[in-house]
Amino acid sequence: MSADHDELRDPAPPALRADTTIDTLGLFCPVPIIRTAEAMKRIAAGSVLEVISDDRVILIDMPAWCRSTGHRYLGARRSDGAFHLFVRKAEGART
Repeated sequence: MSADHDELRDPAPPALRADTTIDTLGLFCPVPIIRTAEAMKRIAAGSVLEVISDDRVILIDMPAWCRSTGHRYLGARRSDGAFHLFVRKAEGART
């Protein structure tokens, strides 16, 4: 995915809303994923976490992290120079 590519590979559904949001703006790999893992420990299974990041690498890291932990990556949106990624916490996931 090139830096000037405007399309997101996995766009989040427009009506999707998060139960909890964390701001990782200004933080770079691996810190946004570490913060995501910490936040997932605090929310209930089935809840949706929104992660706000300006690190483009998160578009690759988050889906991979979800595959490795069992959580469900729901997609991303771009707004005001930031990426908004959505993850649903799975029951019994490794977090």
